[in-house]
Amino acid sequence: MSWHLFAVFFASTFFISATPGPNMLLAFQYGMNYGVKRTLWTLAGLSLGLFILLLSTLLGLDVISRQSPWLLTVIKAVGAAYLIYLGISSWRDAGDGSLMSDAREMSEEVAAEYTVSGSEDTAGTPQPRSLSSAAVKVFPSNTTLFRTGVWVSLSNPKAILFFAAFFPKFINFSAPLWPQYVLLTIGLFLSETIWQIVYTLGGTKLASWLDVGNRLAWLNRSCGIIFIIIAVALLVEVMNSFTI
Repeated sequence: MSWHLFAVFFASTFFISATPGPNMLLAFQYGMNYGVKRTLWTLAGLSLGLFILLLSTLLGLDVISRQSPWLLTVIKAVGAAYLIYLGISSWRDAGDGSLMSDAREMSEEVAAEYTVSGSEDTAGTPQPRSLSSAAVKVFPSNTTLFRTGVWVSLSNPKAILFFAAFFPKFINFSAPLWPQYVLLTIGLFLSETIWQIVYTLGGTKLASWLDVGNRLAWLNRSCGIIFIIIAVALLVEVMNSFTI
């Protein structure tokens, strides 16, 4: 992988990571609920879950590239279609909701998952509160915060589909793969970690800024454009493979 291609990959993932997905919303909410120091445990859990999904994807691509090269071409074509779908969806749904309301919904979903037999375990499970609450009433253990981060990260299996669709554009399968995998992993983790910390530290300010006008909508639309551009590049690669 050339440094130019890596720069394009990092710029793309950095911009895409800025969008408030489940991981970022959890970092945002827990940063407000439990403080930055406690939320670091959740960020560690999010990173572990992301690493598991990423490793699964890369191992799958590695096996396919060595044993069934034709299937890799199919994955590129299907991945391009999936990225186009994501791009169109990001554009069409860009105006729905706000960062505050999305974070509140995320809190309710996490709280529901930790409800046992109709009652919440106040001894240690996270109970995200309303963003407008005045004080934190429950202090979950560090282990619980970590486990919640892992669970939220792994509960999004679409991430594997996205990685499988996104990564082939930036991998040269005729060159040694593992050095490229290491670079991709570093780039993705760096961009994700930066934005998780930003959402944790400056959640309220970031939410206030994004919820003004159409800023959040245009952030999502810009990501949609990136998805479509990468999809077109993948389709060009697929078509070129048939002309060689």
